[in-house]
Amino acid sequence: METSKVSFEITTVIACPKCGYIETETMPTDACQWFYNCKGCNEVLRPLKGDCCVYCSYGTVACPPIQLGKSSCI
Repeated sequence: METSKVSFEITTVIACPKCGYIETETMPTDACQWFYNCKGCNEVLRPLKGDCCVYCSYGTVACPPIQLGKSSCI
């Protein structure tokens, strides 16, 4: 019996739209992240309308649930 491997990326580069600061972050695999404090300007980032989390809005890689084909991480 063959077992299927499910893989997804857990690292993303998040960019602050206010100051442009970028940071490599490890995304949680079991929860959404609705708030992110920019380490450059201390702006609190929230998801854009239509996105489930800050990684989907400001990251280079969508969050793990979206990568796995779910409609959101909620």
